[in-house]
Amino acid sequence: MFQDYLWVIAQGIPTSLLLTFVSLLIAFFLALFLTFLLSMENKWVKSAVNLYLTLFTGTPLLVQFFLIYAGPGQFEWIVNSPLWHILSNAWFCAALALALNSAAYSTQLFHGAVKAIPKGQWEGCAALGLSRVQTLRILIPYALKRALPSYTNEIILVFKGTALASTITIMDIMGYARQLYGTEYDALTIYGIAGGIYLVITGIATLLLRKLENKVLAFERLDMKNA
Repeated sequence: MFQDYLWVIAQGIPTSLLLTFVSLLIAFFLALFLTFLLSMENKWVKSAVNLYLTLFTGTPLLVQFFLIYAGPGQFEWIVNSPLWHILSNAWFCAALALALNSAAYSTQLFHGAVKAIPKGQWEGCAALGLSRVQTLRILIPYALKRALPSYTNEIILVFKGTALASTITIMDIMGYARQLYGTEYDALTIYGIAGGIYLVITGIATLLLRKLENKVLAFERLDMKNA
C-alpha cells in the first residue's frame, strides 16, 4: 500500500520542479529589473514599484493564485479576447502567481543588498565619471552575491509554494496526493508521503545551494583572511 501511494504521488514531482524552475527564472529577471528601478531617483517609478511590492508581499499567496486564475474570467472582454487562451490555462496562472510573488520578495532582498553596498564604492564610481545607470550595472552583480544566502531561502520557499498549485487543478505532488485521498481516505499515510517527498527535495536542494553559496562567497572569506 505504501509503495503504491508513493508511486502515484511521485508522478507529480516533475510538474512541481518544472513549475519551480519556470517561476524562479521569470521572478529573478523581473526582480533585477525592479531593483534597478528602485535604485534610480525617479519618485513616481519608485512609488509604483513599492505599491507592487506591498500588494504581493502583503497578501497571501493562495489569494493571489485564486485572483490570477479566477479573476480574469469575471471580465467578458478578456474572455472574448485572444488572451483568454493563456489566462484560462491553470499551469500558466500558477507559474505567473508564483513568479510575481517571488519577484516581490526577491526585489526586497536585492534592493536591500544594493543599499548595503559601502558608500566608498558609490563614490569611487562617481569619481570615475560613471552615470547612475553605469554605476548600477557594476554594483548590482556585486550586491547579488551578497544577497545569495537569503535568495537561496527564497528558492526553497517557491518550491514549497508550488503545493498551492493543486488548488487550481494542477497535478503536482499535492495534486496527486489530493486525488489519491479522494479515493482512499487515508490522510495520514497519503499526506505524510507527500510531506516526506517535499522534505527530501528541499533537503537536497538546501545542501546544493549551500555548496553554491560557499563557492560564490569564497572571495569574501579570502579577503577577510588577508585583512
